[in-house]
Amino acid sequence: MEIKGATLLYALAGLMITFAGFSALLLTLRQAAGARVSLLDRYLAKTVMTYIFVLTAGALLPALLALYDIQEKWIWRGSGVLFALPMLSLQLTYPRRRRKAVGKGPPPAIFAVFVVFGSAVTLALLVYILAGLQYSAAAYITGLTIDFFTVIFGFVTALDVVMLQPMEVSERPTPD
Repeated sequence: MEIKGATLLYALAGLMITFAGFSALLLTLRQAAGARVSLLDRYLAKTVMTYIFVLTAGALLPALLALYDIQEKWIWRGSGVLFALPMLSLQLTYPRRRRKAVGKGPPPAIFAVFVVFGSAVTLALLVYILAGLQYSAAAYITGLTIDFFTVIFGFVTALDVVMLQPMEVSERPTPD
């Protein structure tokens, strides 16, 4: 049983994994140029990989559930819950986790897009699907896609900050 949007979900999963590899390569540029890996570098790499793997799991989950001949409305509801709850947890705890890891919270643009907008999209996806509205597949895939682009935005914005760090950075977080 092929579900609605399966081809798009497979394409998204491929893009997401490609992005994860590409972002890891970009983060090694500073190290290749002789810079020490900073706390921010490590935190950024771990965060991007974690988000991308949750997003990829979300992209593959509907097709996996379809293999069990589950009714399509339950595929989207189950996928919505199994994707949205971990993703919301990551999105809402990001500022606290970043502060704990690097000593300061995210810049305002990252907070606005990565945390606030991303969380709102994920929550809207979940509510829409659980309400059983007509275009659950479209809402799920749209939310997943937007969340992916918030991760890309966060990475590109953070990459600017990382690349501007001095070659020798302290391993200790600075107090706020």
